[in-house]
Amino acid sequence: MSIETTPSSTPDPEWEGIVGGYLNAPVEKQTTSVDLMGDTPITPAWTKTRTGWKSRAEVGRVNTVRGFRKWLRRQATEHGHASQIYRGAARVTVWVRGVEGVEVAKAKHEARRAHKGYRQAQWASGKRLMPGSVKDKLAREMDKAAEDSERAMNKYRKARKDAWTLQSLRAAAAITPLAAIEGAGLFMGGGPGGLLATGLTLTGLAFIGRRTTTGELWSDRDAKIGDGDRMTETMLNRAYRDAKVIGSDDVLKLLTPCTLTADGTAWQVEFELPSGIPAAKALGAAAGLANAFGVSVQQLSQVRGEREDRIKLRVSLQIPFSSKPGRGPLLDMERVNLWRPIPMGVNLRGQRIDVSWVERSGLFGGEPGSGKSGAANDLLIAAALDPTVRMYLADGKAGADITPFEPIATMYDTDGDPEKLLEILDHIWNVEIPERRALAKEHGSRKLTEDMAAVDPRVCQAVLLVDEWSSYGAAAERKTREEMERLLRLIVQQGRALGIITLAATQKPDSDSVPTGIRDILSIRWAMRCMTPEASDTILGKGYAANGHNAQRILKSQRGVGIFMSGEAAEPELSRSDYYDDDEVALLLERAYRLRQEAGTLPLGPLDRLWAAGEDGKILAALFGLYPEGVELLPAARVTEGLAAAGHPVTADRLAVLVPRTDEEKRRQEVNGSKVSVYPLAAVRRAVLDRYDIGL
Repeated sequence: MSIETTPSSTPDPEWEGIVGGYLNAPVEKQTTSVDLMGDTPITPAWTKTRTGWKSRAEVGRVNTVRGFRKWLRRQATEHGHASQIYRGAARVTVWVRGVEGVEVAKAKHEARRAHKGYRQAQWASGKRLMPGSVKDKLAREMDKAAEDSERAMNKYRKARKDAWTLQSLRAAAAITPLAAIEGAGLFMGGGPGGLLATGLTLTGLAFIGRRTTTGELWSDRDAKIGDGDRMTETMLNRAYRDAKVIGSDDVLKLLTPCTLTADGTAWQVEFELPSGIPAAKALGAAAGLANAFGVSVQQLSQVRGEREDRIKLRVSLQIPFSSKPGRGPLLDMERVNLWRPIPMGVNLRGQRIDVSWVERSGLFGGEPGSGKSGAANDLLIAAALDPTVRMYLADGKAGADITPFEPIATMYDTDGDPEKLLEILDHIWNVEIPERRALAKEHGSRKLTEDMAAVDPRVCQAVLLVDEWSSYGAAAERKTREEMERLLRLIVQQGRALGIITLAATQKPDSDSVPTGIRDILSIRWAMRCMTPEASDTILGKGYAANGHNAQRILKSQRGVGIFMSGEAAEPELSRSDYYDDDEVALLLERAYRLRQEAGTLPLGPLDRLWAAGEDGKILAALFGLYPEGVELLPAARVTEGLAAAGHPVTADRLAVLVPRTDEEKRRQEVNGSKVSVYPLAAVRRAVLDRYDIGL
């Protein structure tokens, strides 16, 4: 098998990285399963354990049964071993006889012709009734014919002798090794040795007869990776021909050999398509290629190379991401800097996906239960662990996904209320963005950067999450919906450079869920499982499903798995987001709350806002604190005494103005056996809401 490779003088960064990492690794890490030649992985240490031996034995048993069945099917064809041995013996016989037989036959034929000519001349000269001159002439011709016949016969005898000599030498050359092997086998091993020698002889004959009369060699035409077979160049070409990617006479040009990955979980190769065949044709033939390789379409991954005619192929031995996800990396991070890339998941090769959200926005979509909320949580948790980040969260489906983030969120809506979302968007557009523009102008820049944040604590990032926009749109009036769309589009467009990260998540990715004008400017996409290729294209962009990036092919069991497109990579890739269960989320948010508490960046709560609302606000805040848990009303005398003790002496008349009561609430009620004037807690809450629009 010939393999096209790049010139030896061309630098190979991947090879240099592997060698450098291996040679520079600590001693205890140099036993990892990495083969420097890039062929097959070194046997991992775990395979030498009891479990490893058991696993290898089971794999060996299955492959042995498969191999024996294939061997039986092969025997009925012209590539069977009996046919090969027969052809080998026939070819040895032909070689021994050689081409001298032709020369002998030719000489024999010439001798017969010369002898026949002599007999005819002899008969003609033996006639009696002829003139003497004629008779002399015929006699001379007879003598000449006799000489020609003698020379032809001598030539025939010599050709036969030479042929016998050469055939004897070739026969000796063919028989001597066989006799030597048989003799050595019988001498050294007796009967078993003789059988072994016979087997070697038959093997040699089969090797000689391995090619058919038409010159074809045996190749496993039914070999498939799904049956445990190795990926080969022959298999690769057959698969792409069967899938109608290349023609029957076309050949793929391999740029790398067909090798197992270092961890032994997949076969991979990079190759060049024949001239005139675009990569898009191969990318769109995923189903046919998966069939040809004997695997599910989820196991096949094709990525466009650096050129239009190059493909990087990976065929996993098992369905990827079918095992339980590993420990999330954020659990081991005490604090996050959102100006830097954050961990979001892993790709097919087991490599971590670190995403930079600076000047980025995102769209996560997929059917219910596909894991998009878990993927969005990766960004939210990372943002929570950066105590400088402000969080604006809105959940249109009124679920509990963002409820744990409420204590650290600047503004939030968990009720699916369009008016609350409009309030959040209005605050960002009319408060956040003007403040950030002023900061950027103060620093003499058009955008906010990490360098500015390092010297100015006022410079920070903000995250806006809108989950299920369609639910908000369906519940809002037309004018409210149009205003929400206008504000969100402006925030995405202009907030990007000012440190505002916008994230939209939806179960039904269409123009009703996220308006087209907004969806088209969201730069990072993650398409979880979708019901149709069109839904997948709605998230990733038109045409991606036809080019092999179809989120419909993701299995329902692969939660959190999606086609990730960062906007920086050349092609989207199948990836799985990190997963954190409820207990882990609670642990991380406790850490986030502590970090923000220490940094003094916790958002103002209702009481904090009330305390900051002037003297009347402080009196109402102190009044609210007088009510023990479970107590709904207090006597008026106790209220004034409590306020005086708290440093806010008020008269009964001023208290009545601060906390208006209904006629029913003004009636005296029995407390501890006496009827007195009371102030219900409900009246205090109503007064705070009416005066300051703060709900307690």
